[in-house]
Amino acid sequence: MNGTTQSAAGRHLSPVLRRLVAEHATGALLRDSGTLYLADGQVVHAESPSAPGIDVLLTVSGRLRPESWQWAVDQAGPTGEVGRFLVDSGQVPGGELELCHLGALFDAAYFTLSPSSGPTRFRYGVAHWIGPVVPVPAHAVAREAARRRELLRRLWPHPEVDTAPVVRARNPSGAPVPGRRRALLALADGVRTPQDIARLLGRPAFHTLVDVRRLAAGGAIETPLPTIPRQGMPAPVARASAEAETVADIALLRRLRDGLEAAL
Repeated sequence: MNGTTQSAAGRHLSPVLRRLVAEHATGALLRDSGTLYLADGQVVHAESPSAPGIDVLLTVSGRLRPESWQWAVDQAGPTGEVGRFLVDSGQVPGGELELCHLGALFDAAYFTLSPSSGPTRFRYGVAHWIGPVVPVPAHAVAREAARRRELLRRLWPHPEVDTAPVVRARNPSGAPVPGRRRALLALADGVRTPQDIARLLGRPAFHTLVDVRRLAAGGAIETPLPTIPRQGMPAPVARASAEAETVADIALLRRLRDGLEAAL
């Protein structure tokens, strides 16, 4: 790989992650929103409180019985070979485990590598009990996290819907909602967040955020109003101004959407 290609591949890497890749480090990169596990400078697993783990993706979907998962953890967790045990014991086909593992890895890495995730610490020599499944180059993980952030921004530029309880719109637009998103709406009780719903459905959290932003853009769920006051303005005035601007932005986007749909 020449210098230009290396620069392009690593442009999404933070300085810390770039250094760890260069030294082929093995261990755990800890941030407030999750953990990346590295082996020889490659990402081999990721976990985040905001993303369902591989256990949820396998069991809630029906690919694996919960008791079978627990058996694998009990038997192979202490030696860090749960993934290999699942395959060798015939619980999960190797290809299916790899796909599910990659889904969980990229899902958790999206949150872990969030720009607002706080300080970074690295613990050398730490390994995850899932064991080796599919290593992924760190630059590919960082690039995908950046791509996902941009996708969400294009779908609906209001990140507050990502963490707020999902609330059905009082006056929905009436546009048809695909079956996948209907399942999400059925769980929208004004209390559950997108992350809660992702776990109940056994889906990656990022895929759920995509559906939430599309539902918000389509007027099927409410977009919460921001509550952070602007600098230099009294809190009540700043809040009122921000709320008014958000309502105006949403109204404008909906008018544009309706106009485009009418023109098709």
